[in-house]
Amino acid sequence: MGLLRGVIDPELGSDIVELGMAKSARVDPDGVVRLEIALTTSGCPLRGQIQKDIRSRLTSLPGVTGVKINWTELNADERAEAMSKARFNVSQDAPDTAIPATTKVLMIASGKGGVGKSSVTTNLAAALAHKGYAVGVMDADIWGFSVPRMLGVSGDLLAVEGKIQPLTRPIGEGRLEVVSMGFLVGQEDSALMWRGLMLNRAVQHFCQDVSWPDDLDYLLIDMPPGTGDVQMGLAKMLPRAEMVVVTTPALNAQKVAARVVDMGRKNYLRIVGVIENMTEFIAPDGSAHRLFGAGGGSQLAADVGAPLLGRVPIESAVSEGGDIGEPAVLGSGAAADEFRAIATAIAEEWVPPTEMAGCSARMLDAAMAALDALDATESTA
Repeated sequence: MGLLRGVIDPELGSDIVELGMAKSARVDPDGVVRLEIALTTSGCPLRGQIQKDIRSRLTSLPGVTGVKINWTELNADERAEAMSKARFNVSQDAPDTAIPATTKVLMIASGKGGVGKSSVTTNLAAALAHKGYAVGVMDADIWGFSVPRMLGVSGDLLAVEGKIQPLTRPIGEGRLEVVSMGFLVGQEDSALMWRGLMLNRAVQHFCQDVSWPDDLDYLLIDMPPGTGDVQMGLAKMLPRAEMVVVTTPALNAQKVAARVVDMGRKNYLRIVGVIENMTEFIAPDGSAHRLFGAGGGSQLAADVGAPLLGRVPIESAVSEGGDIGEPAVLGSGAAADEFRAIATAIAEEWVPPTEMAGCSARMLDAAMAALDALDATESTA
C-alpha cells in the first residue's frame, strides 16, 4: 500500500490510500498484483488517469508481471469522509477568511455569459432563505454585477469596526445577506474598467473583510463567466467551496461549461452538479418549444460524472422578477417549481447544512452555559 500513496486522485488532490480508496492489495505467486480500488463515483471520468498512475508505479517494481484492478465505489459515508480529508489537506494552505467554518459555500459558475447564471443564483438563494436558512450572496461578477437589482436589495455598504456590513433582506423564515460591487458604484450602468489584480483584490475583500454572520448556513457566489483570474483566485481562497455549473441545452454552451468543471477540479473543488437553464418554452396552449436545442445539460452531466440537478424552463416570470427584484421562485409557475425542487435537493441531499448540534464549539457553549447556570444556583443557595 505504501507505493500507492504516490497515486493522487486528480479531483481531490490527496492520495488514494489516505482517502480510503485503496481497499485491498495482494500479490499472486506469478507476480500479478491484484487491487480493489473504490472510486468516489462509478462513472468517474478520471478513472483512466488513476489507473495509468497505478500501473506505471507498480509495473516498475521487480517481480511484478501484471496489475489487475477491481473497480468499486465508495459508499455515502466513505465518500463524505474522503471529501472531508481532501478539503482539509487543501485548506491548510488557504488564507484566512471571514466566512464561518460551518457555512456551506456554493460557487454558481458558467462557461459563458448569457446562460442565466445570475438568475439561477438569486432564485436558489431566495428559495433557500424561504426554507428558513440564513443565506449569503456574494456578487463576484465584478464587471457584470446584477444581483442587487435581481434581489431587490439597495443601499450603501457600510463598515463597522473595519468590517463591511452586508445588506439584509428577510425572506420567509430566513434571510439574505448580500454584498456586491453594485452597492459601491454610483449608478448601475457605470462601467468598471479594472484589470485582474484589482478584480482579485475586490473579491478578496468580500471574503476577508465582510462581517458574514456566524449563523450563515449557505454562501452562494455568483461567479463571473469563464475561467479567468477571479475564478482561480476564489478557488484558491475557498478550497472547501463546492461548484454548481449552469449551462443551456445548446451544444456550444455545454462544451464551454466543461472547461469550468475542469478548472474547478484542478483546484480540488467538488462539483455538486449541473443545472440546465432555458430548457424549453411552454406556450399558453401547453406545447413545448426547445428554442436552444436539447440535451446539453444531460450530456455535460454525463461527460463530467456529476448529477443533473434540474432543468429550468423559459418563463417570462424569471426575467420580470429579476427586473423588479422579486425572484420568480417566490411566486408560482413551472420555473418557480423547478427552482424550489433544486433548492430542496441541495439542502436535503447534495449539500445539507452543517448540523450544529454536534459541533464541538456548540457543545462547548452548551457545557459552559450549564456550568454558569450551576454556579448561579449555588451562589443563591
